[in-house]
Amino acid sequence: MNLLEHLDIGRDKSIKAVEAAMNEDRILAVVTQKDDAVDAPTVHDLAQMGTLVKIKQMLRLPGGIVRVLVEGITRIRLMNITSMDPYYIGDYERVASEFEDDVELEAYRRLVQAKFGEWAEEAKSVTDEGVTRVMELRNPCELADQVAFLLPINNLKRQELLEELSVARRLNMIVGILNMELQISDLENSINNQVRQSMEKAQKEYFLREKIRVIHDELGDKGDPEEEAEELRVKLKALNLSEDVHTRIDKEISRYSRMPQLMPEATILRNYLDWVLALPWNELTEDRLDIKGAHAMLEADHYGLEKVKKRILEFLAVRKLTGKNSGSILCLVGPPGVGKTSLATSIAKAMNRKFIRASLGGVRDEAEIRGHRRTYIGALPGRMIQGLKNVGTKNPVFLLDEIDKLASDYKGDPSSALLEVLDPEQNSTFSDHFIEVPFDFSEVFWITTANVASNIPGPLLDRMEIIELSSYMEEEKLEIAKRYLTPKQIKKNGLEDYKVKLSDAVLRKVISEYTREAGVRTLEKTIAKICRKIAFKVVEEGGDAPKVTTKNLHEFLGAPIFVDQEREKKAQVGYVNGLAWTSVGGVVLPCEATTMNGTGKLALTGSLGKVMQESGQAAMSYIRHNAKALKIEEDFYKKLDIHVHLPEGATPKDGPSAGITMTLAMVSILTNRKVRSDIAMTGEITLRGRVLPIGGLKEKLLAALSHGIKEVLIPKGNEKDIAELPDIVKEGLIITPVKTMDEVLAKALV
Repeated sequence: MNLLEHLDIGRDKSIKAVEAAMNEDRILAVVTQKDDAVDAPTVHDLAQMGTLVKIKQMLRLPGGIVRVLVEGITRIRLMNITSMDPYYIGDYERVASEFEDDVELEAYRRLVQAKFGEWAEEAKSVTDEGVTRVMELRNPCELADQVAFLLPINNLKRQELLEELSVARRLNMIVGILNMELQISDLENSINNQVRQSMEKAQKEYFLREKIRVIHDELGDKGDPEEEAEELRVKLKALNLSEDVHTRIDKEISRYSRMPQLMPEATILRNYLDWVLALPWNELTEDRLDIKGAHAMLEADHYGLEKVKKRILEFLAVRKLTGKNSGSILCLVGPPGVGKTSLATSIAKAMNRKFIRASLGGVRDEAEIRGHRRTYIGALPGRMIQGLKNVGTKNPVFLLDEIDKLASDYKGDPSSALLEVLDPEQNSTFSDHFIEVPFDFSEVFWITTANVASNIPGPLLDRMEIIELSSYMEEEKLEIAKRYLTPKQIKKNGLEDYKVKLSDAVLRKVISEYTREAGVRTLEKTIAKICRKIAFKVVEEGGDAPKVTTKNLHEFLGAPIFVDQEREKKAQVGYVNGLAWTSVGGVVLPCEATTMNGTGKLALTGSLGKVMQESGQAAMSYIRHNAKALKIEEDFYKKLDIHVHLPEGATPKDGPSAGITMTLAMVSILTNRKVRSDIAMTGEITLRGRVLPIGGLKEKLLAALSHGIKEVLIPKGNEKDIAELPDIVKEGLIITPVKTMDEVLAKALV
């Protein structure tokens, strides 16, 4: 047969058989196993017809595999297996091929060689040497075996050819296989052509569209891109823009019309044109300048806040007289829940303007303000441009919420980008990175909100008019709950038909014992909780809604959350009522002091911040400097340690306004003189004993009033603020301005 083939052998017995053959005459009998899954085949598991081969070469591969190169000698028929250990030994007989009529074989030989040549040319899988060798063969038997060896057929078909002893029938089978392979090759070529044509279709269409565009350009015709460009130009003309802006956008439209539509840049440019042409360049809503109507609307939506309402009405008055914006930007500063955001909504409603709100809390990317550069798919304008596009007018009320919580990082500083937006001298030509043409923001009524003005960057704060929204008094909270919150929650919870009513006494108890805040946000949530409980009882039990009283309020809300500590009734040594401002309003902050034998150490506890600790150090220095005048032993600091503590130690405290409070507590304990229990105070102290002004006066005085304090000492510098205090505070407290620490001691020490 003279055919060479590589065989990879992995079974242990087969490897031993190869090794034994290598040690003797290198002759092996090779037969096909009928079922590969059988690990120890018997004679019945093996094909009867096989091949006698001679091992030409043996090579050991990694993994225990042996690769042998064998040469076919002749066909054999397996008779039986005589031994299976250590390898298979059996009996066989040589089998010769059967030759028929020479003329028929010659015809088959020529046909096989012709078909093989066609197939080899199509398949490209046989080397030129292999094709030449086949074409030169004259022995029909060798030709059949050689072609069968080269054809890509399975083992079952190969075994059939091996078992066919008639050379004529074997050649006939080869012709059938070659015809089948030629048909398969033709079908593969057809499929490949279809795939190639479909892949080239998009590119073909692209070139055809380009040719059509060029033809239209040569003929002066209007193709599809030009029609689209004309539609865009009609929209552009309707906007009535300035000449510079019109020219700039028209150039972009022209560039878009010449650009192949399949290019990614075309999508980016079309998105840009859609944004630019959708902006309200000259769309304005007509202001409602009826001062009385606007005032009535503000009164209906919000209780109190007289200073803010007055400022809004002033803005409308100026607008009515001049026909232009006043140019100022309002900044509503106040604790959470006092109605800053809802007030901005009411302003828009009163002025008959559209309303936009953009929360700036945590914004740290400058692109949020100025937009992204138009360099990639998905780029967008900043929040200002987006807001104006959404409402469709260029003169809305635009609320920038939480402006004190802006951040900055490697992406830029949003607060710096806001400078141009909020500056009346610059915002008429604001340039967004995405739009890239000036847009007029001067008609926008800008309102910002913040919890603490000190957290707003200085240059930004300088461009705004600060309007303080202080904490609500208990009476104000009561009116808000009666007029707005309770009716709203009754309606929201489906209780309108059940005559639900919350008395003043119940609301007062809710305010004092279940909500302690500067605003009314938690108050509304608590009223909502009561309404939900009522709704549940109505559905579960049926009948009328249960009545809520001060005695059964705990059934709806549980145990009171806030219980005021009873004020000390008697004067005590080293115990002073201080006043402090927190994010939820004012509080009475007791200050305690005591002495111990020691070496003059000063301990300040109660989770105090750095500024408050420095106030304690300043108080100590003042006392040491004035020890003789205060009738304190001048060397007291050598023998005594002083400990000053502000209770509720888990609550962080800071600020300079507790300076005179800590000083008085230390003087009291060192002189053993009692401090009045019905007096409270607030003020910063200097080393020379001067009392400096503080902030949050209204909230602090409200806390003193609710705590039962009779007299409050305030810095002389805050005397101007007394006129703006509510009447209930001025009538319920003796407010005494003090200029020095001597006045504080004279008033407070018994």
